[in-house]
Amino acid sequence: MRAGRGTPLRSPSRRALLGAAAGAAAWPAAFAQRDYPARPITLVVPFAAGGIADLTARLVARAMGRALGQSVVIDNRPGAGGIVATRMVVSAAPDGYTALLLSNANAISASLFRKLPFDLTRDLAPVGTIGFFDLVLCVDSRSRFRALPDLLAHARANPGKLTIGTIAIGSTQHLAAELFRSRTGTDAVIVPYNATPALLGALRAGEVDLVFEILGPVLPQIAGGALRPLAVSAARRNRVLPTTPTVQEGGVADYDVASWNALAVPVATPQPIVARLNTALRDALAVPALAQRLLEMGVRPQAGTPAELDALLEREIRRWREVIAAAKIPLR
Repeated sequence: MRAGRGTPLRSPSRRALLGAAAGAAAWPAAFAQRDYPARPITLVVPFAAGGIADLTARLVARAMGRALGQSVVIDNRPGAGGIVATRMVVSAAPDGYTALLLSNANAISASLFRKLPFDLTRDLAPVGTIGFFDLVLCVDSRSRFRALPDLLAHARANPGKLTIGTIAIGSTQHLAAELFRSRTGTDAVIVPYNATPALLGALRAGEVDLVFEILGPVLPQIAGGALRPLAVSAARRNRVLPTTPTVQEGGVADYDVASWNALAVPVATPQPIVARLNTALRDALAVPALAQRLLEMGVRPQAGTPAELDALLEREIRRWREVIAAAKIPLR
């Protein structure tokens, strides 16, 4: 189902969901636009401070605050694949003063956990996408592999010998590697590590042949010559690494993976407020200095409509559910 502004990400009974809140939710657009926001807005971020998602959220929040005339304050609530932060937001008043940094991790959690204390597609209303984070497939600079086809030829000629490092099981990086293994038909061994520093240390020490990681955290080592990028995961080349081919260009058909961030609010948030937030998000991402800074961090800024975010989330939940099942990853 396509979701409009202020509607659930997906719901067979929108009228029933909103009926109970009709008195509070059915605000005239002029009133909402004139008086909202009247105080700071809290953006709940399901990641620890200092990471690429947190830094992105802070930059966008600052720019949105200028567009809205009120501060957008970051509240970091890491834990359990975004469950802690999401539960906090779906339980908040639907008044536009509490928003969630929705991410690809939420889509994965919807398929990885047997039971969640909320339904992403019914308890949240989409606002819009912020940006996409390409993954990069890297080898150590001393590796014999100079290009992705070389690595794939080796893997196919030597089943069970290629080792791929990722961070934790169930992460975007891990599932991207599982999808890569499936699409290439290679008998590679995926080795999970607890964090990016351990992962990159293992690559440099020769414990693994290849790593899958978000581009931003590895850019310094690529720029410094310690790592060699073989491919980026998205369907198009990344502007930060314009000479690095995509996985598709390396011979893997239909491979297109990126992590992403977006904004969502509690489901009964009035439509004029959702529209106001979407406009502020678009205005923020249209600022050239902000867009350039995000690109330098390896983030592709891309504002979208609520309906586009709704469709993205549905696609991602479906895709990662299939990958998790095919890889026989135990549900939690």
